[in-house]
Amino acid sequence: MKFIDATEARRSTLGYEIDGVVLKVDSHPTQLRLGYTGRAPRWAIAYKFTAKSGITHLDDIMITVGRTGKLTPTAMLAPVFIGGTTVSRATLHNAEFIERMGLLIGDWVKVERGGDVIPKVVEVVEDADHPRGTTRFSYPSDCPECGNPVVREEGEVDWRCVNADCPAKLRESLLHFGSRGVMNIEGLGDAAVQQLLDRGLVKSVADLYSLTEEQVVGLERFAEKSARTLLSEIDRSKKAGLARVLMGLGIRFVGERTAELLAQEFGSIDAVIAATAEELERVEEVGPRISEAILDFFSRPSNLALVESLKAAGVEMTAEKKVRSTQLAGLTFVLTGTLPTLSRDEAKKRIEDAGGKTAGSVSKKTSYVVAGEDAGSKLDKANELKIPVLDEVALLALLIAGPPAKPE
Repeated sequence: MKFIDATEARRSTLGYEIDGVVLKVDSHPTQLRLGYTGRAPRWAIAYKFTAKSGITHLDDIMITVGRTGKLTPTAMLAPVFIGGTTVSRATLHNAEFIERMGLLIGDWVKVERGGDVIPKVVEVVEDADHPRGTTRFSYPSDCPECGNPVVREEGEVDWRCVNADCPAKLRESLLHFGSRGVMNIEGLGDAAVQQLLDRGLVKSVADLYSLTEEQVVGLERFAEKSARTLLSEIDRSKKAGLARVLMGLGIRFVGERTAELLAQEFGSIDAVIAATAEELERVEEVGPRISEAILDFFSRPSNLALVESLKAAGVEMTAEKKVRSTQLAGLTFVLTGTLPTLSRDEAKKRIEDAGGKTAGSVSKKTSYVVAGEDAGSKLDKANELKIPVLDEVALLALLIAGPPAKPE
């Protein structure tokens, strides 16, 4: 903590921006044993400094429409300098957030840059120098882009435009599809996408693959060389693979990690489309909410037509399918403590590759608890429920020979 405090104190004197201090386990063997989650190492964590903030005036609230049709309110702010950047807008998330904060247009608000990057309104400021605003914001009943009625499904806080042909949804879908983390189409930025839409050259992401050099050269700031470069990037993206395509389709809740797991499990877009809820939920990290979103997406004829159009354009939608045995099928394992040679991720992978499942807590449904050094309360719970406990040697033997046959 002394080091963190000293570093934060001299933060402004450094020749570069920092937003915290990273703490790491300094033993490489221990790092290997701790392993990784889907997003980050278990042997490192970031301690974030207090976010930089400023007070500014809320001039107005505007609505933007995203690729899923979600209507997001955005605070239009009097420009304020925070942490090296001028901030003039910040997301307000949804109607519930505005209501909970009691925001009025004309209020003075405190704005922070979350992680020193993303601006967010954190509170209303009210004192003699900062009087309250007078205008209450009303959420629109119609989409500001296409004029169709917006809806809010039961149990959700977001209002959405459900018009499949909404131009804002298409614009955001194209930008998402071409982004670096998805199909990685260099040159397909805001200006290019807007021109393609304005000239009616694309009606869906699949239309990108039928663009001609003549059409692209006609766009502003595109000469022959830059047009050929963009078309080359679009053509190269055909080989991005199934996981990237699943992300590019814009299925709700399906991000990078989930898309990779689905691709490994099913191996082709057709297998994903044909999967039942039960089959989808066998995939690691896929629960009822995600499986429902996938089933809903592929139940719509327009989305199936989009997949067929991408296939016809030559977009590859296959992946190397993960081969799993059924040796431990039906068995659930809970890992606790540190094993002598296997990291927790390695042990988990071996169990799942053999058809077993892993869980985070011990219950009556647990088949085995695998315990290593410094096993904690999970081992106590296993003993209490009389669940078989394995060490690493016994686990490896089980992976080779399979579980003992049940007496008839």
